[in-house]
Amino acid sequence: MSTQLHHLTALELQHQYRSKNLSPVELARHVIDLVALVQRKHNCFLALCPDQAIAEAKESEKVIMAGGDYPPLTGIPFTVKDLVNTKGVKTTFGALPFKDNIPTEDALIVKRMRDAGAILLGKTTTPEFGTAGFTESPLFGKTSNAWDASRTSGGSSGGAAVSIACGVGPLAVATDGGGSTRIPAACNGVVGIKQSSGIVPHSQVVDKFGNQTYVTPMTRTVADTALMLDVISGGDACDPTSIGLIKQHFLSSLHERKDLKGIKFLYCLVPDSFPIESDVQASFESALIKLSELGAEVEAFDPSGLNVLDTWHVINHTVWLTRFAALAEKNREQLSDTFLKQLDSAKSYSAMDYQLAMNARSQLFERIQLLVKPDTYLVMPTITKTALPIDLDFLGAMQIAGQNVTNIRAHWYPWTMLFNMTGHPAISIPCGFGLDGLPIGLHLVGQYRKDADLLQVVQLIESTFSLNHRWPAGI
Repeated sequence: MSTQLHHLTALELQHQYRSKNLSPVELARHVIDLVALVQRKHNCFLALCPDQAIAEAKESEKVIMAGGDYPPLTGIPFTVKDLVNTKGVKTTFGALPFKDNIPTEDALIVKRMRDAGAILLGKTTTPEFGTAGFTESPLFGKTSNAWDASRTSGGSSGGAAVSIACGVGPLAVATDGGGSTRIPAACNGVVGIKQSSGIVPHSQVVDKFGNQTYVTPMTRTVADTALMLDVISGGDACDPTSIGLIKQHFLSSLHERKDLKGIKFLYCLVPDSFPIESDVQASFESALIKLSELGAEVEAFDPSGLNVLDTWHVINHTVWLTRFAALAEKNREQLSDTFLKQLDSAKSYSAMDYQLAMNARSQLFERIQLLVKPDTYLVMPTITKTALPIDLDFLGAMQIAGQNVTNIRAHWYPWTMLFNMTGHPAISIPCGFGLDGLPIGLHLVGQYRKDADLLQVVQLIESTFSLNHRWPAGI
């Protein structure tokens, strides 16, 4: 075997195990050694469990050597974002007041991964309660980009994206409440999906009916995303949005499409004439040409009314204030200014403001439904500029294409929040590199709860970019 075991995808690991060419123990030891290097460079883990991982790898090896059928993720390492509960392993939510919190049970998604044989390596970093597009907190400091330590990893699943980009396990559990999987995926050159509402049950959500936050997969390839979704999807009583849904077959249907004939892509660079960097625009336009070459029809769509930050802000920050007001009052000195300012910004909203925003959310769903008809997808850049400087103030100003802008959420990732509110599946895949050598992401959106169809199309697109062989320096 090559010494670069961490370059193997989960599907490749499956093959190596079945062929008896690789031991889960050998892989676990290799990846645990890699963790130390990656952690020193990028600070992407909040907790590690190497002894437990080795013990589980030894059990996996026994299962594989015994032959016969065994769970699909047997011996495959994975990580979990530190917002998601892990039994017996620290879950801090990226916040000092929870630095010693150890859950007594796994979140449903973690249980499903473990039941499928996957081996937990550790917990990846997140800003406090996932409330920022950068991954930083008074608890652990800052998590840097996998390709350039002077740049941010994005957020809030920054630690997960860096771990995947550096090969610390091929699979990661992340979360996405406004782009928190897709933003860091774009920043670090990996695949991040926010699946449709209900496809993956969320066992920790507080508001089971108004929720717009998702537990999600993050991987290096679309095929590994499909493999992971096969394991973690399927209805459960904990999440009413998941009950009664027909389980989709993500991996087995992935290669059914050979071209994009009969497919239409509706595209837009940015809403409201926002600025976008020239290298991101050039990469996006090159991607549109590739879609046409694969047989697709490509057509612009009107983005008017889709600058959704104000609506998202009212809903999201009201939820945060409701959840965390008592915590903030009691522990204010332990929490970041970024977190506290966001809570404070929701104090002026009334119950009517919240309900009006929820009404607007329903109208947005109807608007997107009219766009993503059968065999029609949306496509846009995931972020308008490659990963930002790591020391930038998330609530401060930045420059895009020479223009000063004062709201990073609105201008850096103007598209991601929309699809948390509508529930449509949205995925970011790498589509190129900027003039600074950092990854650029392509954001694609499909029909509501037609996630398998979206993955079929995106897998074909991914194959035309041929970027999976590129790794950060030293990895």
